[in-house]
Amino acid sequence: MKKFFPVYLRVPVIFFIVFGLMEYFIDSGDRPAFVKYPMVTVFLLVFLFILIAIEITLSAVNRVLFQLLSPEEKAKIEYEKSLPLTESNWYKNLMQKLTETQPIEKEGDLLMDHDYDGIKELDNNLPPWWVYLFYICVIFGVIYVARYELFGGDDQETELKMEMAQAKIDVEEYLKTAPDLMDEKTVVLLTDAPSLDAGKEIFTTNCAACHRADGGGQIGPNLTDNQWILGGGIKNLFHTITNGGRDGKGMISWKGTLKPKEIQKVASYILSLQGSNPKDPKESEGEIWVDEAVPKKEAAVAKAADSTQVK
Repeated sequence: MKKFFPVYLRVPVIFFIVFGLMEYFIDSGDRPAFVKYPMVTVFLLVFLFILIAIEITLSAVNRVLFQLLSPEEKAKIEYEKSLPLTESNWYKNLMQKLTETQPIEKEGDLLMDHDYDGIKELDNNLPPWWVYLFYICVIFGVIYVARYELFGGDDQETELKMEMAQAKIDVEEYLKTAPDLMDEKTVVLLTDAPSLDAGKEIFTTNCAACHRADGGGQIGPNLTDNQWILGGGIKNLFHTITNGGRDGKGMISWKGTLKPKEIQKVASYILSLQGSNPKDPKESEGEIWVDEAVPKKEAAVAKAADSTQVK
């Protein structure tokens, strides 16, 4: 057997089988287990060293044992090594167990009365491999019918629909946290200081020329009141910054300059300017916008507070 699976094949095959099993069973996310967990790499290196050491030890033991054999035993081993695969003892024993063929000398005992044009029939048993495969197919068929016909198991069409539904949920969850795939439907308001500071820097660099550094408005509208030309709130503001304002007289689209995550930050910063009352603000434009997510009592108060402003 070693003749057909030499050491230079056995060691890599065994090593990569163990490597594959570890990668399969160890949950390492989007990185290989041996990269994410250094101990896995250490284990694999130690395992490879031990594997090579075992092969070297067994080879040395076999050489010593061979030298202790008599000349007749050595000759027998050398003869068996020189035999082709189909003539080796282990191959013959394997084929005998799989087929249970009878030697040609016993064909006379297996002859049946059937004789057609000189062709005689032998009463051979079915090969065990065929019999076992038949039994396995019968058992599989019974389980299959019971599972899907009697107990209402999910068929392929049902499984596909379930997987597609789950995939849709997974994609929606991913889009919620994927900054480069964010849009006005998935964007959320940021309130943490680092994000607002980053938004302020973006606003100062790109938006202050038209809206003033304090958001009071100049060429562009006042961003500190609760009146909006194209709608307020994080989703409307994200859409406006991304796609631009009114045709012909609105601001340009910033989606080619700013990334979705940057637009989210600057939009969140702009909304943080609400009610800041800058000096000499530009006259309000647009209509009062009330966030539907805010409780009605708070929305009514906000609307009443703005009723005295000049329209």
